[in-house]
Amino acid sequence: MREDPAELAARLRPSRQDGDHPRPVLVRPQWAPLDGPAGFATDDEGVGLDERWWERPERLDRTITLPFPPESRASGIADERPHPVVWYRIALPAERLAAAGHRPGRRLLLHFGGVDYHAIVWVDGVEAGSHEGGQSPFALDVTDALTGGGPHTVVVRAWDDPHDRSQPRGKQTWRDEPAGIWYQRSTGIWRPVWIESVPPVHVRRILWRTPAAEEAVTAVIELNRRPRRPLPLRLGLAHRGRPLARASAVARERITTVRLTVPGGAGLRWGPEHPELVDAVVAVGDDLVSSYLGLREIGRTPRALTLDGRPVYLRQVLEQCYWPDSLFSAPSARALADEAELVLRLGFNGMRIHQQSADPRLLHWADRLGLLVFGEIGAAHDFDSEAVRRLRREWAQVVRANQGHPSIVCWVPVNESWGFPDIPRRPEQARAAAALARLTRSIDPSRPALSNDGWHHVDSDLLTVHDYDANPARLRLRYRGRQMERWIAPGVLGPARAFVVVGSDQPVDLPVLLDEFGGVDFRPDGGRGWGYSTVRTRGRFVRRIGELVAAVRASDALGGYCWTQLTDTGQETNGLCDENRRPKAPVQELAAIFGQDPQPPTRAGN
Repeated sequence: MREDPAELAARLRPSRQDGDHPRPVLVRPQWAPLDGPAGFATDDEGVGLDERWWERPERLDRTITLPFPPESRASGIADERPHPVVWYRIALPAERLAAAGHRPGRRLLLHFGGVDYHAIVWVDGVEAGSHEGGQSPFALDVTDALTGGGPHTVVVRAWDDPHDRSQPRGKQTWRDEPAGIWYQRSTGIWRPVWIESVPPVHVRRILWRTPAAEEAVTAVIELNRRPRRPLPLRLGLAHRGRPLARASAVARERITTVRLTVPGGAGLRWGPEHPELVDAVVAVGDDLVSSYLGLREIGRTPRALTLDGRPVYLRQVLEQCYWPDSLFSAPSARALADEAELVLRLGFNGMRIHQQSADPRLLHWADRLGLLVFGEIGAAHDFDSEAVRRLRREWAQVVRANQGHPSIVCWVPVNESWGFPDIPRRPEQARAAAALARLTRSIDPSRPALSNDGWHHVDSDLLTVHDYDANPARLRLRYRGRQMERWIAPGVLGPARAFVVVGSDQPVDLPVLLDEFGGVDFRPDGGRGWGYSTVRTRGRFVRRIGELVAAVRASDALGGYCWTQLTDTGQETNGLCDENRRPKAPVQELAAIFGQDPQPPTRAGN
């Protein structure tokens, strides 16, 4: 790279990308999507492996539109029946290879944003690799499988047992039909498929350390392998088109750490009121990637989460990331930008992406808009050794994949003891939940982690409570500091008649968040749906929301809340918007309710 990296970062401005790239925090100049029409077949009898379907295109004689799951209308299949095995045949034409910049001497990476649940991949009839975990992205080096001059073909077999409760599945139903808070299944490929061409030694991941006390940034550059010979490394930072800092080093190991001084960095800090992003370019040998970062440090006091030492009151909304025509797959990249903008317009400063791994394109818009995100994963629903193994493995992959997004301020591996149903009485379940929190911190010590969200905390950095009481007076009384202190203690029942704290190892001098409440069912068309409480008119809907939020905001002890929920989802009609993202009340009225911070909490006795 001859151009100065800081000047190149200023020119490229990766923080202002259009949002289409499936991995926005690590972008190469060339890449190519493989979404669109593909061959498809179901394999209910499980004969495809024995009959070598990867060599028999006539068996994959239906057409599906990727990346949408076959249960969805957007896929063109719209088959909601359970199918444990599905197959895909994806064309890999020469023009896509050229668009990805592939040429002799380089390696071709085939990326999958998500394949539910276990995938085997063949390229030109050669098995290229496999992956377990429906919510974690993965990439395969398929260079050695490419034969001749093409055309080339990718075949994918996806196994996804629809009734397996030890498989991390989140809100996907394990029954034949959706009901209550459980939604339609999402089988097979459900996030973007794409390719990029890279040098034999290339950048795999970039992490940024941005302590508030210093005008400096530390970059951790991770390569795919240790280089055989030292490689020159150059790094540049820019802000709003202005070169900011540059550094040079030599990459001798798989991981290289580089420190850059950032003049004026104190004025570039990232947060909800000022979501400043710093652009970055990294060159290692022949590899060139662009990225971005947010200068911010997450901490906590006994009362609140903090950014750079300043308390932040969380006003989040529960985000199910579910659309009527495409299910858990976003209908388009633009829809994800619209989603983040909708959250902001409704007055929230964050969102809890619920029971699935976050789409990196949605996180990109959260980064740009300054939304504070709790990162989560879909739960298993049985507790056994296989469920624990699966969840630990996949959760580690999700944390590593999304760790570069500044918008994520907390990690949530477990929700409401799903998959861990008896933490108070089963020590092995308590140990497993605590181990997930410790695993999270070992991968990413820069953010808080929860052992469980809602109750039964055994090793959490924040205390979170779920409470769907529809009586504002009771909420107002329950979350007064002195009253709340009585049940934020081991062995004392809290809201939902559940122990908030289990065991003596869980600290209690932590911020307390009402991490789910509300859930008001209202259908403007007068129909019936499902929610935690129900109103029948728009006026009562706005009034109920206002009374509940006012009761919570009056608390002198809470550090924030998360409202349930952003949109209706299937039969669950307790959204602020319908399933097509149309607000059920004027946006300005809802924003006036959710856009207010209370006075800083002062926990009784402190």
